[in-house]
Amino acid sequence: MILSDYMADQTEKNLYIAQNFTRQLIQKNIAPEDVVSIHKNAVEELFPRRMSEEQLAYDFLIEVMVHYGMAHREHQSLLQKQAEYEMELKIATNIQETLLKTDVPQLSSIDIGMISIPIRKMNGDYVHFLYNREDYLSVAVTDVVGKGVPAALCMSMVKYGLETLEYAYKDPSYVLEVINRVIEKSVDDSMFVSMFYGCLDIRKSIFSYASAGHEPALHYSAKHDEFFPLESTGLLLGVLPETKYSYNEIALEENDIVIIMTDGVTEFRSHDELNSREIITSLILENKYLAAQQLCNLLYKQIEKLQDFKLSDDFTVTIIKK
Repeated sequence: MILSDYMADQTEKNLYIAQNFTRQLIQKNIAPEDVVSIHKNAVEELFPRRMSEEQLAYDFLIEVMVHYGMAHREHQSLLQKQAEYEMELKIATNIQETLLKTDVPQLSSIDIGMISIPIRKMNGDYVHFLYNREDYLSVAVTDVVGKGVPAALCMSMVKYGLETLEYAYKDPSYVLEVINRVIEKSVDDSMFVSMFYGCLDIRKSIFSYASAGHEPALHYSAKHDEFFPLESTGLLLGVLPETKYSYNEIALEENDIVIIMTDGVTEFRSHDELNSREIITSLILENKYLAAQQLCNLLYKQIEKLQDFKLSDDFTVTIIKK
């Protein structure tokens, strides 16, 4: 009837009625190929003489629409699942931001800066500070091998382990050994964690540090106007339960700087010809007069620009300036 009215008089009203009819089709869950079939039957009743010529064309269209309908329904199902996943990911991201929120300590004799930028919604890097007024400052910079929700869950275990060390955080070796046991027992075998842990005795100006497979930190000595890598070898966390870690010490003098970072800062995957550490040390050297947070922000902006604003990994830098 709708088709007949439209064929007799092609008005906006008749077309509007036809468009509204699609609501009934959707409510009754009529597939696209069935709509074509209904239309074919209507045309056959209205114009029986013409259908002999158009029969094959309609049969062809019905076959095409059968496969189109299947693909369309599958696509809609995937879109719905994706929307559900994005909602869950948004909730997980908010939980991660709440649980793993990092407050940068404000100390009178030490200038501290930190920046951590994820390339996805969830961050695979984590920075944790422990400090006792003006006596000790400890920092853990962590990078999980993996991304997304599993990495975030692993980070929560790292934070839990670090917070249990409230009275034993002055020994970097002991800290890494405890966190290693926590991770090895609590997370999947495919998850590994690198960590650089340092503790500054503020009164003695001694910085002790240890590493579990992490990117070496840098020490800028103002006295020598030179950079020294803070090398410390140690197995990634979560590999073997009874791994032992050694630590080293350096003396920090006035205007010395310690730069702790993840490999997202030093790996220029799109520009292998560039020496990332030379770029980092040059930037620090040219701008050493800036505050620690300003140096962190400058490093991020300059390295992001060098990589054409397409960072390949989470970017995390912590700077301690005496």
